[in-house]
Amino acid sequence: MKAIVINEYGGKEQLQEQEVTKPTPGAGQVLVKQHATSINPIDWKLREGYLKEMVPMEFPLILGWDSAGVVEEVGEGVTDFKVGDRVFTRPQLTNRGTYAEYIVTEADILAHIPENISFNEAASVPLTALTAWQCLFDFADLQEGQKVLIHAGAGGVGVMAIQIAKNAGAYVATTASTKNVEFLQSLGADQVIDYKKENFYDVLEDYDVVLDALGGDIQERSFDVLKDGGTLVSIAQPPSEEKGHEHNVKVGFVFIEPDGNQMRSLAQLMEKGKLKPIVGHTFPFSEQGLKEAHELSETHHAKGKIVIEIE
Repeated sequence: MKAIVINEYGGKEQLQEQEVTKPTPGAGQVLVKQHATSINPIDWKLREGYLKEMVPMEFPLILGWDSAGVVEEVGEGVTDFKVGDRVFTRPQLTNRGTYAEYIVTEADILAHIPENISFNEAASVPLTALTAWQCLFDFADLQEGQKVLIHAGAGGVGVMAIQIAKNAGAYVATTASTKNVEFLQSLGADQVIDYKKENFYDVLEDYDVVLDALGGDIQERSFDVLKDGGTLVSIAQPPSEEKGHEHNVKVGFVFIEPDGNQMRSLAQLMEKGKLKPIVGHTFPFSEQGLKEAHELSETHHAKGKIVIEIE
């Protein structure tokens, strides 16, 4: 089968088309013929070697951890899925990712794609929406009526987090550039702070939760808007435990885990029209397509998700 692989760490020029062996499902697994995948920052951070200590991988390495496609074969003991089912998942983090025509994945982390959702839309959801879910609920225990600040609202995790938090009955503030203010209001954000015109820490206070996707100074200033006993959860870098103690704030870094039950909850929200996938850009499944997609993701200015159409 065709795959886009890297054989060593480095720039986007390391992405190369290669023929690799088509995988076969074992017990409890499913073979998925992919129709779409998407790009996440972890893809190029791993490609560059930034995460090699945290996530050691063997070469050749197929990047990519979002999948949407059709079940082609089921392994022994799989009863919840059959050949022909439309499915999506965030597979396990291995060196056999989703920049490929086929993947094998555990059936228990798979979910059916709702009929009203396309493959491209489905591929844009798993990693970012699971990240948002696990930050807001598993770590921060977000409750109805609480106030949450979501940084970088127009990014992949941001657009999911805004909608998920609103569905939970939270008051949602978010940060964005001028061009994205109306877009984020349309997703349900109660307050959009245009960071080109004002500082979030000058206008917000007494927040229960901050979801930080940026790190650095933004993360540091986020302590200033949290109430006593609040929560700062980051996907960019681990927040200072010392500063958390000083402000009486729970702090933590979330690195997501695949979760079939959460995937199915997300599918239900999409089926009901309560969670809208945002596909901002699409590229073809080719060496050049992946290189251009990585280049765009590295700017940190892509709106919504970058999707790769496989077929």
